[in-house]
This record gives sequence, structure tokens and C-alpha cells, in this order.
Amino acid sequence: MISITIPKPDVTIQQRKQEMKAEEAPIKPINGFIDLHEIPRDKGGLILFYNKSDELLFAGKARKLRQRVKKHLEDNVSPVKNHRDEINKISVIVIEDPMEREIYETYIINTLRAKYNVDKVFFE
Repeated sequence: MISITIPKPDVTIQQRKQEMKAEEAPIKPINGFIDLHEIPRDKGGLILFYNKSDELLFAGKARKLRQRVKKHLEDNVSPVKNHRDEINKISVIVIEDPMEREIYETYIINTLRAKYNVDKVFFE
């Protein structure tokens, strides 16, 4: 039997409002998230969307993490487009190897039972 351990997230951001300080430029939130700059731009890995109860809503992989997170929050074809109001926390795990990303994504979807993933689901 193969033993897989889910890596710890490299970056986790939560919905929040910007607390304005003197001479600070306002950050335009995307779906309530203002800390997207913390997500690596040119790294590949996994994206995990959670609700306020820390339930996994959706797990996905990306070659460029920040771009993919923004697409999920803004795009009309994202699998989470009808559930964006539920997203409260986004965790990112940097994994450069495409094969490892694929394995971890499938494992996470099925062990943590991601609510809105429809592909790669082996549980009912």
C-alpha cells in the first residue's frame, strides 16, 4: 500500500478588509481577498478553497498559482463560480513536479472529500 502525506500549505490567506493606514494605497479586493500578492506568481502547486467551517470546498492544481486563483475568483467557467460566496480561506501548496501535483490533487479530493470537485472523485 502506498502512504501519502498531504504537505503543509506554504501560503494561507483569508477574506478580510484592509485596515487603512496613513499614506497606504487601497487594495482592490477580489471576492473579499486582499492578500493575493502573497501567493507565488510563477510557481506550480495545489489550491485549496475552504469555507468558514474549514470544510474543503474545492481542490485544484495549477502551473502558475496566483493566476489560477484569480481565475477561480473572477472567471465565468470556474467550477466554484456559483459558490464563491462560501469561500473564506485559500491555502496554497507549492509543488513544482506536474506528476506529484496530479497525485496529491486526486488524493486530497478523495480523502478530504472536496465538496465541489466532480472530476477525479472516487467516493459517493
